[in-house]
Amino acid sequence: MDRKWVDRDDLAKYLAHLLEVPRFRDYCPNGLQVEGKPQIGCLVTGVTASVALIEAALDLKADAILVHHGYFWRDENPCIVGHRHRRLKMLLQNEVSLFAYHLPLDQHPQLGNNAQLARQLGLQAEGRFGENDLGWLGLMPQNLARTVGELARLVESRLGRTPMLIGDPAQSLGKIAWCSGAAQGLLQDAAIAGASTYLSGEISEQTVHLARETGVAYLACGHHATERYGVEALGEHLADRLGLRHQFVEIENPV
Repeated sequence: MDRKWVDRDDLAKYLAHLLEVPRFRDYCPNGLQVEGKPQIGCLVTGVTASVALIEAALDLKADAILVHHGYFWRDENPCIVGHRHRRLKMLLQNEVSLFAYHLPLDQHPQLGNNAQLARQLGLQAEGRFGENDLGWLGLMPQNLARTVGELARLVESRLGRTPMLIGDPAQSLGKIAWCSGAAQGLLQDAAIAGASTYLSGEISEQTVHLARETGVAYLACGHHATERYGVEALGEHLADRLGLRHQFVEIENPV
């Protein structure tokens, strides 16, 4: 198939509108983070803009990379040294653009990480909670899982990751809340929203106590494992809508 070329800045504008970027107070800039060639024909997507992903994108002759976890995070040392220098040098020398979308990609109702996580697990969304409606609330069809332990086994089967479970495996699922990545801090909001079970990526020491004290079963399913699907869905959308050649690259991460 012939490669269709898209203007880099037009793509940035399209993504800003699609993902409603101005709505969000985030920990990093969302959008075009590193400027490359003015025209884009081949797009590589991945979870994090690591050296391994950049190397894979260069092998695929990509003109741009789109990720969930990009660069320039709040409170990070801004000096361009070490691994940061290596990453930026690879992008700049090869004129490869880097686009990154963090919270806007988590939240999107169809293409976002939480929407796609629900699709992977068969969760049926009924509502939202938390700031910017980042948390999702819904139910699990009984033919897929009835108890917390059955949900944990389903996660292992669908995501390829054994979740850490805080709670009684025999507990009924009830209403389920979920938010991908490092959203363990939304557990209390999930409890207030009426959830009996909460699923996220990471877990902190204090999360264990809060789960026990609220009675909400908590499943930590992996930061990377819960955020693989949104960026891939976004890349496929851009391929279908704009005609870009797209390839999602999975860089294995056990976290």
